[in-house]
Amino acid sequence: MVQRKHLDDFLRGRIIGRLECGRTQLEVSEELGIAQSVISRLWQRFQDDDNVSRCYSRVRPRVTTPNEDQYLAVTAKRNRRSTASDL
Repeated sequence: MVQRKHLDDFLRGRIIGRLECGRTQLEVSEELGIAQSVISRLWQRFQDDDNVSRCYSRVRPRVTTPNEDQYLAVTAKRNRRSTASDL
């Protein structure tokens, strides 16, 4: 399985700079060793929003506290046949 890594802001800026200088997406992808689809998505986002920084997803807030999580874990170990809704 291919390991994925995020592009840092400096590399994103280099990509956009090369594209603005007139290089093709294919040339930039070959020079930097990045897939052409990644270059294309980055360029499209830059043209739409003038922004290339990562969009961090909003995580749903936790419902239980760490103490409640620990209590649930202990209870589940004691009552191995209980279901999640029983806990």
